Amino acid sequence: MKIAVLTDSTAYTPQEERDKWNIFMVPLSVTFENETYRELIDITTSEFYNKVIEAKELPKTSQPAVGDFVSIFEEIAQDYDAVISVHLSSGISGTYQAAMSAGDMVDGLEVYPFDSEISCMVQGFYALEAAKMAHEGVTVDAIMDRLYEMKGSTRAYFMVDDLSHLARGGRLTGAQAMVGSLLQVKPLLHFEEAKIVPFEKIRTSKKAYKRMENLLAEDAEQFDQIRAVVIHAEREELAQNWMEELDEKFQNVEFSLSYFGPVIGTHLGEGGIGLGWYRMN
Repeated sequence: MKIAVLTDSTAYTPQEERDKWNIFMVPLSVTFENETYRELIDITTSEFYNKVIEAKELPKTSQPAVGDFVSIFEEIAQDYDAVISVHLSSGISGTYQAAMSAGDMVDGLEVYPFDSEISCMVQGFYALEAAKMAHEGVTVDAIMDRLYEMKGSTRAYFMVDDLSHLARGGRLTGAQAMVGSLLQVKPLLHFEEAKIVPFEKIRTSKKAYKRMENLLAEDAEQFDQIRAVVIHAEREELAQNWMEELDEKFQNVEFSLSYFGPVIGTHLGEGGIGLGWYRMN
């Protein structure tokens, strides 16, 4: 069986990785007033954040339509027997459900949707793992088993400069955002049961960085090999420096640098920093 891998743009997997492992990508979109842009295709991340500064109101985000999935599945069906479709958390987007619906509409292709229950490059880790295994000729069932196994060790924590973006977008409750603003805390957030929720309330950015580092250290003591990613929203130099500091401290952790792109950046705002990881085989 010839197996393809598809993910959506919010995985923010590097173009060279998608090309290397032949990972298909379906974009989500952001809309400023009447102009809609497909992220990673029509607008770069830097262009997006510049537009946010100039815009009178926050952009809106939209998932791929079922028809978009049908089109790309039909394209995949020309050369493949099955596709593993890896998507951002069903708790913050209907993308996974759209993939499921489209999978029932395409003949000649077995569609295996996978809810990563997370987003950004941590979601991308699932797509890369699936693509590498497919390249090695591993069966669909074995790949899906591995993805579910990865969930057991996958962690991601992030902090944002301004909780109001998450509150206005409905990704975090208004009450939670108000408390954070009033107390001037830097709450650590994470995904729990597919939704974004506060993990801990921390007073300063410095302490938030340290807490994320300590959480990684707990797993680094237990696991032989970990793959981790530092994720930022237009804070590349800061993120790069932090990643280099972490890389010196953790000999058994393989680090990379990624970013919060337009769709996720709409809800987090500029200035966010995150750290995610999973246990490698």
